[in-house]
Amino acid sequence: MDAELVRRVGFAAAAIPLALLLVWLGGLPLALLLAAAGALATRELFGLAERRQVRPAVAFGVLTSAAIAPLGWAALGTGQTGSLAAAAPYAAALWLLALLTWALARRGPAERPLEAVGVTCLAVAYAGALPAFVLLIRHGQHPPRSWAGAWLVFFPLVVTWVCDTAAMFGGRAFGGPKLAPAISPGKTRSGAVAGVAGGLLVAPLFGRWVFPAVGVEVTGGQLLAIAGVLAVVGQVGDLAESLFKREAGVKDSSHLIPGHGGVLDRLDSLFFVVPVAAAMYLAFGLI
Repeated sequence: MDAELVRRVGFAAAAIPLALLLVWLGGLPLALLLAAAGALATRELFGLAERRQVRPAVAFGVLTSAAIAPLGWAALGTGQTGSLAAAAPYAAALWLLALLTWALARRGPAERPLEAVGVTCLAVAYAGALPAFVLLIRHGQHPPRSWAGAWLVFFPLVVTWVCDTAAMFGGRAFGGPKLAPAISPGKTRSGAVAGVAGGLLVAPLFGRWVFPAVGVEVTGGQLLAIAGVLAVVGQVGDLAESLFKREAGVKDSSHLIPGHGGVLDRLDSLFFVVPVAAAMYLAFGLI
């Protein structure tokens, strides 16, 4: 077992039980976990931009990213999702006006205000808002302390983890043409295919043993469709973050997690997977 795989397994062994507990609890504990992840990932993305001499609104962006999940849970917990949906465009417009006012006051024409505003908007939407879709999956139909809601969240997470691992082994075993050599030179097309195959293998396992045990009614065909789409989308998410790091000239988004890099490095695929999973669950009537 090589060093990279040992690190992956060690991190999973420590993180999965805690994550499963917080997802099972749901509610505010889960919202706070998402808030912390969003804030840390936003700060890392800002760090990549700063390496290119772009100075975003750091405090404003980090605080906004940290607030999205708790505010979302507050709306879900009070049953005011309709009111939240109606108010969201106005809140987003006021937030953008505040950001533009900040740029006017703090960034002169020579200090790249356009890039500063653009990176701030991207970071909040990407690292703050996308992970908050976990709350819609977890509480779409299930209350706190529900195994059904917890496993609906964990299905896309497991698909992503298996896809990532299968892609790593498949790429090493079969080699061949690179998937995106200018962005991530280590990834191969054979690894990408192996990743999709690995992700698909998760579907029958959940369909046979997990979801029936917790009362989630979903067909095998639906699970295969979800797993197949997520296995592709997750790899796109991985490459998207690699693109940002390539521009910044770094291997890892930070050194926060020893041996693993930063929060962005661990969650890059999930930022794409989670909202797509939520959309597919909604289409199939699971949330």
